[in-house]
Amino acid sequence: MATKTAKKDADNLAAVLEKIPQMFGDQAALGLRLHETIMAAAPALKPRLWYGMPGYALGRSKPVLVFIRRDDYLTFGLTEKANIVLDEGATDQLIPNAWFMRELDAPTEARIAEIVQVAVG
Repeated sequence: MATKTAKKDADNLAAVLEKIPQMFGDQAALGLRLHETIMAAAPALKPRLWYGMPGYALGRSKPVLVFIRRDDYLTFGLTEKANIVLDEGATDQLIPNAWFMRELDAPTEARIAEIVQVAVG
């Protein structure tokens, strides 16, 4: 059973790594860095395709917590299943759940890692 699970996890990872260049096109290197940033922040996450885009969950049968996609910009987002925490001192009830970016620099990668770690709980 463990071998079957490991194979499925490997197949899911391969599907995500194949999808990123297709989806991100000329920004494939950025898409792969975004994937690597997410996985480094929470190594327990299991990548899989989710609605045709890379999604990350704590298990194959668990809900996706974070996802990435390419619209006009690179998009990193949280699903409603993520551990959501309101910003300290927030004066409203809006919960940030998606961010656009044009590039990934060190401060952006660090912030994404923080968001992923909170989302995973």
